[in-house]
Amino acid sequence: MAFDGAFLSCLKEELESTLIEARVDKIHQPSREELVLDLRSRGCSKKLYISARANSPRVHFTEIALENPSTPPMFCMLLRKRLIGGRLTAIRQPGLERALYLDLDCVNELGDIVQLTLATEIMGRHSNIILIDSDLKIIDSIKRIDFEASSIRPVLPGLEYSPPPVVAGRMDLSMCSPDEVIDTMMKGKDGPLSKALLSISHGLSPLICREVSHLATRGRDPNIQGLTQEERHRAIFYLGRIKGAVETGENRMPYILYDNMKTPLEFSFMPITQYGLSAVGSQTESFSSLLDEFYAKKDAALRAKQRSQDILRVLTNFSERIARKLENQQRELKQSGDRDRLRIYGDLIHANMGAIQKGANSALLVDYYDPDCGQISVPLDPALSAAQNAQKYYKEYRKAQTAERILKEQIEKGKRELLYIDTVFDALSRATTVRELGELRDELAAGGYLKVQRGRQKSPKPLGPLEFVSDDGFKILVGRNNVQNDRLTLKTARGRDIWFHTKNIPGSHVIVLTGGETPPEQTLEQAAILAALHSKAAESQQVPVDYTPVRNIKKPKGAPPGFVIYEKNLTAYVTPDKSLIQRLMQ
Repeated sequence: MAFDGAFLSCLKEELESTLIEARVDKIHQPSREELVLDLRSRGCSKKLYISARANSPRVHFTEIALENPSTPPMFCMLLRKRLIGGRLTAIRQPGLERALYLDLDCVNELGDIVQLTLATEIMGRHSNIILIDSDLKIIDSIKRIDFEASSIRPVLPGLEYSPPPVVAGRMDLSMCSPDEVIDTMMKGKDGPLSKALLSISHGLSPLICREVSHLATRGRDPNIQGLTQEERHRAIFYLGRIKGAVETGENRMPYILYDNMKTPLEFSFMPITQYGLSAVGSQTESFSSLLDEFYAKKDAALRAKQRSQDILRVLTNFSERIARKLENQQRELKQSGDRDRLRIYGDLIHANMGAIQKGANSALLVDYYDPDCGQISVPLDPALSAAQNAQKYYKEYRKAQTAERILKEQIEKGKRELLYIDTVFDALSRATTVRELGELRDELAAGGYLKVQRGRQKSPKPLGPLEFVSDDGFKILVGRNNVQNDRLTLKTARGRDIWFHTKNIPGSHVIVLTGGETPPEQTLEQAAILAALHSKAAESQQVPVDYTPVRNIKKPKGAPPGFVIYEKNLTAYVTPDKSLIQRLMQ
């Protein structure tokens, strides 16, 4: 992807056209490294999204509604105190540096107008959002960098702010001509044109450098010492086009590339041709909408993963612990399976009481259980009498018999618990919102897997199931987690409604509300596909899905959430189709 200094320069103009003189209305911090500023200007409002994540740092307008934590982080509270009501007066970018400085006129506690700057540094894992006062002193930052992490450029409250260091010898295209860039490059170390251009330029991404080489050399990307005069002139020409796109807007367009699976692949401020027929490009409405589209799915998955780390860790620990316990129990069960030998030893000692000498370590006895009545050596405890040795073997036999019964019960219980944890893993993989994760935490806390946090706020009203409508007009409900599955199947659904679930695969309960009618085959098939999509087999083919009227569903006493038994079911085999979710979603 190409969120470089040149792209940021194009985006800066888009922000300036709307935000200058805008006032900060609200500030939110959806996660540890994200900010959203609500700004009002000229009768309209915009949401400015700023991310300091290592793998997706950026700043742009957003239309995506993000969930916010119930308690704002300290940095968010600081920004609300200092910036709300402030007026944005300027947006600065030094050359093609990957940093934007938002200057704001704000009112302090004494009622005086002071200038504060929100520095947005878009620099990969070094990305940061820093609040600076008019004396260039750091007030605070979204990521504090102490002296141990960086002795060159620490970022801590009270220190003087220093801009990101520029690599010596790099040339900024906004401050020099394309001829100067190429001439300097030609005097440097030999290597492929794209890599040589990347090493000499400041503010151009690998994607843009490869594109210049691709256009200038028609896809050859030769070493710079092997460039022809024509290729050199063409490189200067295309660098000039990039300079024009950045400075004057000539040939500039928000451009996004998709691979053959229609997944966003790259983005830029100009058309990209280097991928040939392996990618398809299109122009978007704006640079902000481009970034919204490119990062939407990626960010949602990452945000959910970050928020679910504690649940994932608990589930993993319990799963591993139960698996180890089951392994030990099954080994003990195998050993107890040899208990008949103990009973036979006791019987043989009892039958040969007079032939056993007192204090013997073993006795060679006739084995009456052997058809040939051969002899067998029976170990003895020399400290015990023959009768006591017989009773000892009978006691060990009864103990092994009891152990087998208890072990079978414990193993069955462990398997059910492991299956339950697997269903929570599955629900967690599909949870994307704070409320969905909160309900999973509540479920695990009720089951004793998580500790209830002291002083925790009252849980919000439970979420409803996902709602779909089949092409035949029948409503289809899908549970989000085990507790909701129980509520959906055992309370919401009626006897003639149809229940769906993947066969022997963790997944959601799916209900077709029939209203007493018989649903068409198409509705049944679509419900089965939704059940497969909301299960662990969402990426598989020919997924078996059981379905039966709700009246055939029973919940065993003491069973964990989401666990039911059923009878008189049919099984459909379907291939999940993700496009069906969007088409049928209410």
